[in-house]
Amino acid sequence: MWHITQLLEAVPQHLIGADGHPLVGLPTPPAAGARRMFAGGRVWHRRPLVVGREATRTSRILTSRETEGRSGHLRFVTVRHEYVQDDELAVRDDHEIVYRPERPASAPLIGCTGGPGDSGAAGRGTSLRVDPVLLFRFSALTYNAHRIHYDRDHARTEGFDDLVIHGPLQAVLMAEDLRTRGCELLGKVFSYRLLAPAVGSQTIWARRPGDGGQADVEVATGEGGVSASGALAEPDQSDLPGLQPA
Repeated sequence: MWHITQLLEAVPQHLIGADGHPLVGLPTPPAAGARRMFAGGRVWHRRPLVVGREATRTSRILTSRETEGRSGHLRFVTVRHEYVQDDELAVRDDHEIVYRPERPASAPLIGCTGGPGDSGAAGRGTSLRVDPVLLFRFSALTYNAHRIHYDRDHARTEGFDDLVIHGPLQAVLMAEDLRTRGCELLGKVFSYRLLAPAVGSQTIWARRPGDGGQADVEVATGEGGVSASGALAEPDQSDLPGLQPA
């Protein structure tokens, strides 16, 4: 999953919006005031990316749909990134982005925080201690200037009660936990969803779910809530045609 730190678009400073998101590229906010969040992804690791050898990333919008949710009108956009090396597809990475309406001033703040001693998920799986410095460094690694990850005052204007832990960071943590258990990602499709915002300084844990459901891994916050889940599967027919970027 560490391909997410490679082949990134460096947007000039004058093309960065007030919330830290680029005003150009894929995707862009659909309307003034819309809040953009990472909702999940689906990654097919077809072959290894080799360090030190030229590679190309091509991005395009795959789907866009609109719906009504509890918080108002929502727009979901799937962006497909394809990484090609030696003229062969190595990684296909679909990102699910959701656009939410502007937050009403009276709406309560949300977020899964750490509990006393961050003991809710202790002793199980792969742990990661998250603090503002780690969030800042991960933002730098991924060229993610969204202010909810490093500007606490701005995070509150978007409805969170503290700095937000990146969705892709939780995806990497889940993938690392699967690797430590001997689960091979190469040749498989890794799908994951962000279930609830995880916020603030705390220890989060990637672990095997205990409910016997379809997920192979989940992220538990310090207070014991589940903020993300993921599953491994074989590629299906939708992965096979059109291997080269469109």
